[in-house]
Amino acid sequence: MTPQEWAGFSAGICAVLTGVLIGFRFLVKGWLNELRPNSGTSIKDQITRLEKRVDDLFVLISKQ
Repeated sequence: MTPQEWAGFSAGICAVLTGVLIGFRFLVKGWLNELRPNSGTSIKDQITRLEKRVDDLFVLISKQ
C-alpha cells in the first residue's frame, strides 16, 4: 500500500471511531439525565416516591 492509501485508511478509521464515540456520549448523557431529579418525571423521582410508599407500608404493618 502506498502512503496515500494508508493515510486514507487511517482517516476512515478515525472517522468511524469518532462517530461511534459521539453516539456513545449522546446515549450516556441521556441516561444520566434520567437519574437527575426534575420535579417528578425522572426515574430518580419515581424511585424516591416508591421508597416513601414502601416505608409508609412498613410503618402500617408494624403498628398491627
